[in-house]
This record gives sequence, structure tokens and C-alpha cells, in this order.
Amino acid sequence: MKRDALFDNAKFILIFLVVFGHMIQPFTDGSKSMYTLYMWIYTFHMPAFILLAGFFAKGAGNKGYIAKLAKKLLFPYLIFQTIYSGYFFFIGKESWATGLFYPHWSLWFLVSMFCWHLLLQLFSRIPPLAGMAITVSIGVLVGYFDTIGHAYSLSRTFVFFPFFLAGYWLSKENIAQWRTVPVRIVSLAVMAVVAGLLIILPEINSGWLLGSKSYAVLNMENWGGLIRLGIYLLAGLMIVSVIAWMPGREMRWTSLGQRTLYVYLLHGFFIQYFRQIDAFKVDGILDVFGLAVLSMLIVLLLSSKPALTLAQPFIEGKFAFLRKRQQTS
Repeated sequence: MKRDALFDNAKFILIFLVVFGHMIQPFTDGSKSMYTLYMWIYTFHMPAFILLAGFFAKGAGNKGYIAKLAKKLLFPYLIFQTIYSGYFFFIGKESWATGLFYPHWSLWFLVSMFCWHLLLQLFSRIPPLAGMAITVSIGVLVGYFDTIGHAYSLSRTFVFFPFFLAGYWLSKENIAQWRTVPVRIVSLAVMAVVAGLLIILPEINSGWLLGSKSYAVLNMENWGGLIRLGIYLLAGLMIVSVIAWMPGREMRWTSLGQRTLYVYLLHGFFIQYFRQIDAFKVDGILDVFGLAVLSMLIVLLLSSKPALTLAQPFIEGKFAFLRKRQQTS
């Protein structure tokens, strides 16, 4: 698919929000403002990322598709599951000794992404509305089973799959309709209302937005299904609202949106170290701004060509820098 500046811009901004969200998470306890900011970001940033991943999965079913996906997703998962285990042990993090199929921290995304592509082999053959209804129903139902959780990233796979499938069925024309003036005006109201509700309502367990816990764990076993339906609706509205305002023209940083996997896999080395040593504190808006600047610097560093050169063998199993050296020698 030909690259479009809108999507690369969106991916770059979303990966910044992923890093920033992880950066501020330790400061949400006891701070209503930090909690509100964190939860507001989490209402849309991963669902939007997943929707865009589904949008670019139009080649599902092509010859060799699954084999290429295994190399792209499972290979770096196995590598980084091992690397993070060693790294967490080195910095003294207690949860370092997890099993191979209990993804460390953010690595769940790779496992779930591979599973979403597998599920797409079936759901791409089902009419869109029927498929969406089925996947949403499954996403709601899995919350009633305590046995479906972090292991194998099963819970998140089922909970977030509707966004991936929605992205698969979306066209550029559909997304263009989100970026009209009337939609943009309404989207401002949506984003403001969501922020306002997060401020005035009692604090909600962030587990509702992470998709990895059962309703029983979230202390809402009876009404959990209705709450998850509401979260699906909320996430859908926020995705449209945010994408409506993404810049659509080529920017100086647009090309960095092609390197989000590197940022996603590598930023944990910074975040987990900062958390382990309690590197920062937040006493005011300037501290939050400083964390945002640091998050952006991490994104820019991990999107840089030197970072790509060093990490490429572990993420893509390639040694492009060696080939270039051989070609020039």
C-alpha cells in the first residue's frame, strides 16, 4: 500500500503517547490531574494504533503472508522476551522471571498482533457488520472467564480484536469522512467531555482500558459486560475524534512514523529503569512538560538511524549495515 503522510503522522504521534503514557503511569496514584491525563490517553491510543495496524493488513491471505508475519512478530517477541528477562534481573525488578508465554510488559502487542492476523484469515470472509458483532461479543464474553488473562496475551487479543478488524474494513474514503469540518467540531466536544467526565467521576480502575483482566478481578463481575460495551463505544468515538485532527501533510518527522516498532520494543529499557530508581517526581505542570519532552527525546532517539542499525538484527533479523558496507567496499 502506498504510504500516506496522514497515517505515518498518526503513528508517530501515537507512539509518542505510548511512551508518554508509560512515563507518567507511576505518578497517577494520589494525583487526580495525572490520573485524568493518563486515562484520557488510554481511552484511545492503543485502540487507534491497533485500528491502523488492521488498516494496513489488507494483504491478509497472500502467499507466504503468515510466514512473513511470524518472522516480523514472533521472532522479535522471542528475542525481546529473553532480553527483557535478563535486563529486569539486572536492574533488580522482581517480575523478571516470567515464562516464555507470559509476555513481559509491552511485548503482549507482538503476540496479539500475530493472533489478530491469524483470526483475520477467518473474519475477512465474514460480512463486516456480522464480523464486528461477533468480535465485540467475544470481547465482552471473555471478561467473565478468570482463566483468560495475561498468559499468551489471550485477554487482550480478544478484547482489542474488534479495533483491528474495524481497521481492516475501513477505506481511505471512510477515514477522509472523519476529517471534515463538522466532524472536527464535534470531535473537540467529545474529547473535552471525556476529559471532564474523568475529572468529575470517581476514579476508574485503569484495568478497564488495558483489556487484560477479568471482570471479577475488576470487582464488577455482574455488570462488567455492559461496562466493556461502553468502553468500546468510548474508544470508537475517541479514535474518530483524534484521527480527525491528525496532520495530513508531509512533516519533517513524518518518516519517523515508519519506525514505531523500534520505539515500541526499545523504550521499555528507559521506562523500566526510570521506574526502578524513582528517577523523577511530579510536583507541577513544568514536571509534566519535562516528562513529555523526555518522552519525545526517547522517541526521536529510538527512531534514529543509529538506533535502527544497532537494533535491526534483533527486531528484523537483518544486517543491512553489513550489506551496505560490502556494497561500498
